[in-house]
Amino acid sequence: MYLPSMGPKRAQLFNKELAIFTIKDLLYHFPYKYIDRSRFYYIHEIDTTLTHIQIRGKITDFQLLGEGRNQRLVAKFTDGQSSIELVFFKGLKFVLQAYQLHTDYVVFGKPSLFNGSFSIVHPDIEPYKEEAKMGFQPLYHTTERMKSKYLNSKAVQKLIHLALQQINLSLAETLPTYIIQKYHFVSLSEAIANAHFPTNMALLERAQARLKFEELFYIQLAILRQANKLKTSFKGFQFTHIGDMFNGYYEKCLPFTLTNAQKKVLKEIRNDVRGAHQMNRLLQGDVGSGKTIVALMSMLMAIDNGYQACIMAPTEILATQHFETIHAQLEALPLTVELLTGSTKKKERERIHAGLLDGSIHFLIGTHALIEDTVKFQNLGLVVIDEQHRFGVAQRAKLWNKNTRPPHVLVMTATPIPRTLAMTVYGDLEVSVIDELPPGRKPIITNHIFEDTKRESLNRFLQQQISLGRQIYMVFPLIEESEKIDLKNLTDGYQYMRSIFPDLSISMVHGKMKPVEKEAAMQEFIQHKANILVATTVIEVGVNVPNASVMVIENAERFGLAQLHQLRGRVGRGADQSYCVLVTSRKISNETRKRLEIMTRTNDGFEIAEADLQLRGPGDLEGTQQSGIPFQLHIANLARDGAFVQLGRECASEILNGDPQLSKPEHAILLLELKNKKKEQLNWSIIS
Repeated sequence: MYLPSMGPKRAQLFNKELAIFTIKDLLYHFPYKYIDRSRFYYIHEIDTTLTHIQIRGKITDFQLLGEGRNQRLVAKFTDGQSSIELVFFKGLKFVLQAYQLHTDYVVFGKPSLFNGSFSIVHPDIEPYKEEAKMGFQPLYHTTERMKSKYLNSKAVQKLIHLALQQINLSLAETLPTYIIQKYHFVSLSEAIANAHFPTNMALLERAQARLKFEELFYIQLAILRQANKLKTSFKGFQFTHIGDMFNGYYEKCLPFTLTNAQKKVLKEIRNDVRGAHQMNRLLQGDVGSGKTIVALMSMLMAIDNGYQACIMAPTEILATQHFETIHAQLEALPLTVELLTGSTKKKERERIHAGLLDGSIHFLIGTHALIEDTVKFQNLGLVVIDEQHRFGVAQRAKLWNKNTRPPHVLVMTATPIPRTLAMTVYGDLEVSVIDELPPGRKPIITNHIFEDTKRESLNRFLQQQISLGRQIYMVFPLIEESEKIDLKNLTDGYQYMRSIFPDLSISMVHGKMKPVEKEAAMQEFIQHKANILVATTVIEVGVNVPNASVMVIENAERFGLAQLHQLRGRVGRGADQSYCVLVTSRKISNETRKRLEIMTRTNDGFEIAEADLQLRGPGDLEGTQQSGIPFQLHIANLARDGAFVQLGRECASEILNGDPQLSKPEHAILLLELKNKKKEQLNWSIIS
């Protein structure tokens, strides 16, 4: 059975284009914007700042202009003081029949400026009624394909109106009565109706508060139930004591004194791994905050208790760097550390496989090669995953399945995750934060320059830094859609630097190079054989060259905030003052200007992460678009609705503390709704 005016063909379009299958789906397709139609403008008040206007008046004349396909209908509309043209390119006969001259109408639409005069193309026209209260007009997302079949925002609005009439405000409640009363929420039916057709702002805000809370509350309820299940269902290996390896490293090998934040996080990890259940912990910290040292010391806890440990990194460069750093730091201890990547030769691979099985290899560091079926451990006790978002759930599970009992899991992120996102995307993990940099680090000085005016002074500055024995990164964007142009920009930049600094050694690295060539270029720079490294963002994550003190980012307008901060984090790792120079063209958007202002103002990764979430929204943040979020978001926005995320988590936590199984009669509704939402999400995953 279809809604009036829907029919099977239209229904199919809604299925394919918007994943709308039921009346409930349609009712949860909320407006993306509302236009205040309680106000009328005079025609002479129209200016370019108004996106939509509503005017009252009369049509005084119709004129058909042009011929054939180019024919258009122009209606002259006046409010008694001024006049404006209403222009129609389609449905000309209908317009001529439907609207009468010298009759009072309300016209609503988008004003366009052409040759110094305003007109409105295909406006909404309704008879004026003195008693009518226009309220807010909802605007709905559709697609180009739907619009070509006359299913625009207005058509969706009419269908939703019909759907609301059909259900007659009798939607089954989805929250327990005591929660609705506690937070003074409106009923679900009232919330849905006013989310689509509010007559004033107060009603809209109350409707949105109810619906946003509900969405985020159920996400938190699902996440916290999953977290409780992880804590109690999976028996972990108990690391009962701290032994010679941990103490030996702490006393003989530690390259610097641990910060208080690092000590605090190590205590949290220690408490987890000596318990009877599997650890699942997220380790957050700014670039250069010392996450790797914490991970290494956690791995030594595993070794002291007779277990093996591994680190899985997203790239060969990062895996190799972890290997070299850890290998060098553990030289004084009787431990075997090995590296396994896609480039590892067959004979070497077989030797590593044998060492893992007989337990003679204590640490394994590698890439995706670690999850191959042929890689088997004697006793894997701890897995460290660097750069969580680059590994899927199935890949992580493969590591867990290498044991009869799942190992402890420590997940590290390269840059801080905004709090609301961490509570949602990583809500089933315990979170540790290193919010302190090692002592002696100088804040990086960041400047923004325009490419057409400051290039010479930049070159003089680079020359000065090189004369002090420092090294320089010069990074160019490389985006798939314009790969050839970007590669040319990179090679042109390389040639330009060679012409400016003919006596210097300059290396180049980009994603199109063979792994061996890339590695050779990187090693030249790491070993200080090259003064300047011209590169794409392949150097974004993890590369550590303490002598590099300048990061020049070309076309900085083409990078997001998180990526700019990540690139900047490649410098500032030694005792010398470091610099980041953001080079852009003069033509940049306001949003880009905001990004660059934030970069020049602060080095705090947590502040930058929050700003990035506000500017871009959660859907754009790498690796977070719906991944890790248990249910689809229809109305809530993780960037703007942090207060509802927090409230939802507090409420869900309180319920589960008192009723972990949701077995109380008043919580039956919660179990039912979780089940329904799980079904809905399955449909979404099938569609996508």
